[in-house]
Amino acid sequence: MAEKNRKPHISQIFGNASVKGQDKVRVPKVADIVADQIRSRIINGDLKEGDHLPSEALLLERFGISRPTLREALRVLETEKLISVSRGSRNGAIVHSPKIDVVGRYMTYVLRNNEISIDDIYEARLAIEPFAVRRLAEKQPREIVGRLREEAKRLETLNDEERHEEVTIGLTEFHRVLVEVGGNKTLNLLVELLNDIMRVHQLEHISLRPFTSSEQKKRSQIGIKSFYRLIEYIAQGDVESAENHWRLHLEKTNKIWVSDPKALPPLR
Repeated sequence: MAEKNRKPHISQIFGNASVKGQDKVRVPKVADIVADQIRSRIINGDLKEGDHLPSEALLLERFGISRPTLREALRVLETEKLISVSRGSRNGAIVHSPKIDVVGRYMTYVLRNNEISIDDIYEARLAIEPFAVRRLAEKQPREIVGRLREEAKRLETLNDEERHEEVTIGLTEFHRVLVEVGGNKTLNLLVELLNDIMRVHQLEHISLRPFTSSEQKKRSQIGIKSFYRLIEYIAQGDVESAENHWRLHLEKTNKIWVSDPKALPPLR
């Protein structure tokens, strides 16, 4: 019994430590450490959009590193779109806040790698937006209802002027605004990511299978009318009607965009 309960010796867990090259612990490169320090200051808001990093000379002095190491660190941050370096400029690199479109582009690569189809992405909205709508109807926030009406009115004006590409983008944007005004920042970021992908898809879909101007205008009118109905349900605090209406709206919209999966433009 004692033999069974005996804990394994450390050498049994990690093997023979004398064998060269096994289980090496990776020591971070100096360039990675420098990049991490600058990245942390950007993410924490110490460095804001449009700020300049100190000059190369000052950074070399600050970190006590070689010029090649500093430039490697800056290349890492530039690849992550957190800075942009103007060659030959006397000022330091320009700082950029993390952007959703950068995440969206990488997310598209992940989706493609996992062979996730565009109709799967549209279906994901059904798990998020009806919940957000329900919360809005429960709260009946007057200022938010006013903002949604303004957004619907803006789309109506664009549609009357037959600015179809702007309307298409605006219709997708309305979905994001719905979740944004609900106040849940995590859901808002998720929807923003999904919408960024869907916006590109919809514009490509239209370019591959164009509608006539009158067809586009009519389709958009139906969508905007549905927006107004949703807004009224939210304003009245009619929770069930708001949630059911929006779920039905999403189901119908999804069918329009994914009616022929074989004809869909691929994720890019």
